[in-house]
Amino acid sequence: MSATLTRRRSVAFLAGLAATAASPAWAAKKAWPAAPGDMNLGNSKARVHVVEYMSLTCGHCAQFNAEVFPAFKAKYIDTGQVFYTARELLTAPQQLAVAGVLMARCNGGTRYFPIIDQVLRSQSRWQGGNIKAIFLDIAKANGLSEAQFEACLLDEAALRALEARVQYATDTDKVNSTPTFFVNGVRLAGDRVPDMADLDAAIARALTPKSGGGR
Repeated sequence: MSATLTRRRSVAFLAGLAATAASPAWAAKKAWPAAPGDMNLGNSKARVHVVEYMSLTCGHCAQFNAEVFPAFKAKYIDTGQVFYTARELLTAPQQLAVAGVLMARCNGGTRYFPIIDQVLRSQSRWQGGNIKAIFLDIAKANGLSEAQFEACLLDEAALRALEARVQYATDTDKVNSTPTFFVNGVRLAGDRVPDMADLDAAIARALTPKSGGGR
């Protein structure tokens, strides 16, 4: 999943972006340790910690984002019952996944979650090509100039940090597909996108005295 993202490659991927078309614990004891670059929502002292591994070119991730995440966020994150963490993987076409992540993390990631949402929702428009224009529109809608957008996509330190996060995912958390979910350190089983019933059941199990989470 991970490749060395040199400056030469980053320049090439930015140049090609315009023409690319996609193929169709408890509060006192965290059940899942923090990882470099975690992006979080909600109450960090919540008794349940949900981690989602996602890729911005993953169709199933887009499905979860559109059909399940809004209700999950309203029921659990916004009410302080769940601490939610997003972590990134890269799926094909990888250069688009990279571009979306680097854009979301531009300016310190102050607009990370809105940009992630908008990139995932834009997948249905990628078949027409010129995805750079679509991404640039998203960037501008979130307060970035074209110069800032391009600078973020060519940020070598950000590219290296992304590569390290992907390496952590595969080496430490043993994740190689998206979306993958952990609830208090327990991986959700199944080969389909979880729905609210799946998440309700997993969170209920995490709240029982014997679950405690952990690997």
